Amino acid sequence: MSERSTQELQEIAKKIRKNILAATTEAGSGHPSSSLSGVEVATMLYFGGVLRHDPKRPEWPDRDRFILSKGHAAPLLYSVLAEAGYFSTDDLLTLRKFGSPLEGHPNMRRLPGVEASTGSLGQGLSIGIGHALAAKVDGKDYRVFVMQGDGETQEGQVWEAKMFAGNQQLDNLTLIIDRNRYQQTGKVVEIEDLDPLADKLTSFKWEVTEIDGHEMDQVSKAFDWARGVSGKPQAILASTKKGRGVSFLEKEGNYHGKPVPKEELEKAFKEIEAGLS
Repeated sequence: MSERSTQELQEIAKKIRKNILAATTEAGSGHPSSSLSGVEVATMLYFGGVLRHDPKRPEWPDRDRFILSKGHAAPLLYSVLAEAGYFSTDDLLTLRKFGSPLEGHPNMRRLPGVEASTGSLGQGLSIGIGHALAAKVDGKDYRVFVMQGDGETQEGQVWEAKMFAGNQQLDNLTLIIDRNRYQQTGKVVEIEDLDPLADKLTSFKWEVTEIDGHEMDQVSKAFDWARGVSGKPQAILASTKKGRGVSFLEKEGNYHGKPVPKEELEKAFKEIEAGLS
């Protein structure tokens, strides 16, 4: 699927990780750990030949759509869009500052490449279903990709949306659940256990695959698989780690909603560059 090698994609992922940390540390707020867990998936989408998009034409009608339902991971989306050429990477350091279009959660009215204003959790899949239905009605072949958090997956609206998508046979819709196993206040399993998640989705008429969300080859194969499914929406359950790539963030597990201190930033950069985890 990708014209770039796995090594090239991994190098892009490192740049995205560094930019996530730089932006949130400069802002003094944000959600770096929630952003870091989805880097490989987002990198493959935008740079691995999965997503049909054009930074020079962000409103191109035939583009594929990517919706970040877990909108608090906006630094991930912004870093990917900047690296892809939608705006300057210099703008990343204006995250959450007055007047900046890089708000704490994505705002589609202010920034090119943002497909949906998200942050109220549980709504992104419903928005994605609207896009997927529109493609069917209009006879378009674009695809819709939605990234959802596993804590977010507890929402009631999420399950109504999943039931609807399965019943409507929306095979142009791919859901990626970023299963980093944590939500704001603790471990998902201790708050509202989702398992057996794959079986639940299958019963809702979805095709499901489970992968290591940090292995580029597995991520690539999962998107290849999704494109080959007919008559059903697809769910990719990506097992990930919150804070992936930075040992002291991974170790803490639920390092949620706070930036890396400036004095720790260089250490984090070195670990990312070395590929430590």
